Amino acid sequence: MLTMQQLRESLPRPGRVEWAGLRSQRRGEVLSVPEVLAHPLVGLVGDHGKRVPARLKAINGSAGEVLVSRADQEAAEAPVTSYGGKRQVTLIQAEHLPVIAALAGLEQVTPEMLRRNIVISGLPLLALKDRRFRLGSDEHGWVLLEGTGECHPCSRMEETLGPGGYNAVRGHGGITARVLEGGSIRLGDLLTPL
Repeated sequence: MLTMQQLRESLPRPGRVEWAGLRSQRRGEVLSVPEVLAHPLVGLVGDHGKRVPARLKAINGSAGEVLVSRADQEAAEAPVTSYGGKRQVTLIQAEHLPVIAALAGLEQVTPEMLRRNIVISGLPLLALKDRRFRLGSDEHGWVLLEGTGECHPCSRMEETLGPGGYNAVRGHGGITARVLEGGSIRLGDLLTPL
């Protein structure tokens, strides 16, 4: 018989990145993008206006490689508590979008409406809320993330989804994560728990 820990670690298959989005400012419009650059010091570059610090120089733009000074490299290798916060990336499960729509009495709910960064299919995201996982592929590399908790809805869900929108998202809002090792995340990339 499997222990509770073994059951929690057992997942049937990897997940898959179905959608990615960035918000240029806090209450700004969410824009769908084919690729995002994740960085340990800021999370997703361009989300809420986040930029890689000026002292870091990006090279090969879409490849996601970053040159880092020795001091910044040491900062990036410091304990996780020194990173840019627990909500650097928000992820939501694709299978929950129709559930939220049904609960809100809408025909459809889109990722832009829920203001999340990455939509994942094929994997129960709540199983990753306190675990490390990778997003990427062998072809272009892997990004290492750590789930930091559930992504609870905000009051904007009432504005966006209508009365009861907040409660329609409760329990279906996905998870938050921090970036431990950066790189590019593309549509179709795999999510593999560690």
